Amino acid sequence: MTPGPPRLLIIAGSDSGGGAGIQADIKTATAFGVYAMTAITAVTVQDTLRVHAVHPVPASIVRDQIACVGDDIGADAVKIGMLGSKEIVQAVAAALQDFAPIPIVLDPVLASTSGTQLLAADSIDIMTSRLFPLAALVTPNIPETERLAGMQVEDETQIVAAARRLREFGARAVLVKGGHAEGERIRDILVTGSGAEIFEAPRIAARSTHGTGCTLSTAIACGLANKLPLRDSVIAARAFVQAAIVAAPGFGRGNGPLNHLHGAVPGRVVIKHNP
Repeated sequence: MTPGPPRLLIIAGSDSGGGAGIQADIKTATAFGVYAMTAITAVTVQDTLRVHAVHPVPASIVRDQIACVGDDIGADAVKIGMLGSKEIVQAVAAALQDFAPIPIVLDPVLASTSGTQLLAADSIDIMTSRLFPLAALVTPNIPETERLAGMQVEDETQIVAAARRLREFGARAVLVKGGHAEGERIRDILVTGSGAEIFEAPRIAARSTHGTGCTLSTAIACGLANKLPLRDSVIAARAFVQAAIVAAPGFGRGNGPLNHLHGAVPGRVVIKHNP
C-alpha cells in the first residue's frame, strides 16, 4: 500500500477567477485530504461574469504532464475536466492507458455557464469513443447529456434513457446532474449496470454556484481515491457541494465561487521563529 494520503490526478483547465477548473479541483481535493496533481489543458481568462479568452496548452505538454506524474508519483484516481480540442482528447486518452485499472471520473465540459464553447465540436465523437470506455463515471449536466446522447430530454424517463445510451459508449456509470432543470428540488440521476437511482435535495437560492460541476466530479473522484463505493462517493460529494454553496463568500459581480474550505477551522497560521 502506498504511504500517505490518496493521490488524485486532475486533468483540466485553469480558471483565473479560482471558482472552477483546476483551482476548484485542488481546493476540493485538499478539503477531502487528498493529494492533488495536475495536468493543465488550457489557461483561461475568466472571472465571475464570463470566460473572456482561452489559451490551449499544446497536446504534447498535456500528455507529458500526465506521464511525468504518473511515472513518479502514481495516482489512486483521475478526474478529467475541460479538454478543449480533439488533439488534447487524443493525447489524454493515450496517456491514461497506463493508468488502468484506477477509477477515472470524466466531467465532459462542453461549454461554460456563460455560453463559451470549451470543447470543439469535432472532439465530441473522439471523447465518447476514446475516453468513455476508460471512465468509471461520467458526470454530464442535462444540456451535455442531450448533446452527447443525441436526444432531447424533458423528463426523468428520458434522462435515464439518455444516460443508458451514454453507457453504451463504454462508461461504467453515468451521473446526470439536474441543476439545469427547473423546480424547487434538484434531482441527480445515477445510472449503472444495476439500474437508476435518484438523489434529491432542495435547490439552494444562491448567486454563487460557479464551479459546482467541477467540484462535484472532483469530490466524487476523491471518494473513489479513498476506496469508497461509487454510491457513497456520490452522496458525500453532493453534501459537500451543498455546504460549499451555503458558505459561499459572495465574491464577484456575477456567478460567484463556492467556499470549498467550508469545513476548515477559521483563523491564521502562525509561524514561530526560534532563535
